[in-house]
Amino acid sequence: RLFLPVHQRPRMAVGKNKRLSKGKKGKGKKIIDPFTKKEWYDIKAPGNFSVRNCGKTPVTRTTGTKIASEMLKGRVFELCLADLNKDEDQHYRKIKLQCEEVQGHSCLTQFYGMSFTTDKLRSMVKKWQTLIEAFVDVKTQDGYVMRLFCIGFTKKRMNQLKKTCYANTAQQKQIRKKMREIMTRESTSCELKELVNKFIPEVIGKEIEKACQGVYPMQNVYIRKVKMLKKPKFDVTKLLEAHGDSGAAPVAADTGMKVDTAADPANLPDRGAVL
Repeated sequence: RLFLPVHQRPRMAVGKNKRLSKGKKGKGKKIIDPFTKKEWYDIKAPGNFSVRNCGKTPVTRTTGTKIASEMLKGRVFELCLADLNKDEDQHYRKIKLQCEEVQGHSCLTQFYGMSFTTDKLRSMVKKWQTLIEAFVDVKTQDGYVMRLFCIGFTKKRMNQLKKTCYANTAQQKQIRKKMREIMTRESTSCELKELVNKFIPEVIGKEIEKACQGVYPMQNVYIRKVKMLKKPKFDVTKLLEAHGDSGAAPVAADTGMKVDTAADPANLPDRGAVL
């Protein structure tokens, strides 16, 4: 082995490898659980749904200029309609709710959209039939602009022996036209709250099915998707109206209760006693 004198040994460049003297990077850093800085808020669904308290959402506590309630506003929640209405038959519909106002520890939400689960859509698409889709932009009476998507399928006529039930292009055009007409008519004649009530039992789909009977028999006609495009200027009173009793209830003044003292002999003064 060759040993070199000190002055001949290779030297490290000055200013390089500064971290040699220091310990491991981030050694003294404490790992803090981010959820220690969070607080939980209740999600309140509008009056259209039977279950009003539908979940909780975390948010970072108010610190400095970052206000918790401001961070919650605009947050969108996706919930299953089966949970909102306690009805397992509606499991394939997903409802979007957007937080518009925060009252205490409650997020007051408003309807923001609707969609179908992928498995439901896939289960409806089959061979030997025609799939017909249409969409239209509508404006409700209270100023909400939405895009409605409709889907429907042709079905066999009564006593039909033929395997297939395909609609020709002219019939498809007629059906699409009827779909658009009915969606526009049903949506523009009411406010958002009433329109959501039409989506839940699929009133519009049944109406389209009935109207298209003369063109070609239809089945599985649904409003498969609803997109919110524009909303009117935010109005707290309208939101509280949609929620009904979900706002913070006013605390009644404690006036006490009238007690009938005469009925209780223990409360009567003793006649023989010196007062």
